[in-house]
Amino acid sequence: MIENEQELFNYIKGWYLSDLEKSADQFDNHDCTSTIYRLHIELKCRHKHYDELILERDKYEALTQEATRLGFTPFYVNATPKGIYAFNLKKTKVTWTVKKLPSKTEFDDRGQVDKTVALLPISEAVQL
Repeated sequence: MIENEQELFNYIKGWYLSDLEKSADQFDNHDCTSTIYRLHIELKCRHKHYDELILERDKYEALTQEATRLGFTPFYVNATPKGIYAFNLKKTKVTWTVKKLPSKTEFDDRGQVDKTVALLPISEAVQL
């Protein structure tokens, strides 16, 4: 089971995209890039499995706009305890909804805020 984004990055680089490079800036709109395949990829690790994976609208818009501007394809890759799921965001139909979610996922501040998100069915992903 993949525990964190570094392990997910290493797995993808080792099995699928040998040219994969981490983004130089932690504040980039994507986590890594494959120049050969012209991909910008956002990585997420979930410690619980869900049949629908959440993608925040702000992240989606930033990732897709930057990738499109550069002629790259935006991908969203999630690892859960049951597998790794990759979404080609150019081909994935997204429907937006507002959900009350933690303001931050990995930090102490657990206040709830409204977030606009898409729920991506894993049935529409490529399983790695």
